[in-house]
Amino acid sequence: MTTLTIGMVTFDCLDPRALAAWWADRLEGRVAADHDGDFVVVATPAGPALGFQRVEHPTPGKNRVHLDLEALDREDEVQRLLLAGAQLVARHEMPEFAWVVLADPEGNHFCVSARG
Repeated sequence: MTTLTIGMVTFDCLDPRALAAWWADRLEGRVAADHDGDFVVVATPAGPALGFQRVEHPTPGKNRVHLDLEALDREDEVQRLLLAGAQLVARHEMPEFAWVVLADPEGNHFCVSARG
């Protein structure tokens, strides 16, 4: 039996305060800690915390770990995210499952699917 739990998912980024604020607003979270703008933590109401750490050169290309978000109305949420500055990357449709890939303002990919 493991005693490990997921406490936080952390993003490398150029501007931790700005990206943390963007995600806090999208997920109805709040900035829980700000360590001189170099590391900012967002508490989310329904999941692990999100961390944003300043790096000089974020890893280029597609991130290997990403958030999978679920929404009651996927298309409404996708439109809301696009209006807030997310960028559309791709749409995927399978017989039983569909999702939309978006990128946040610093280019980190994340997915939105329908809950259920």
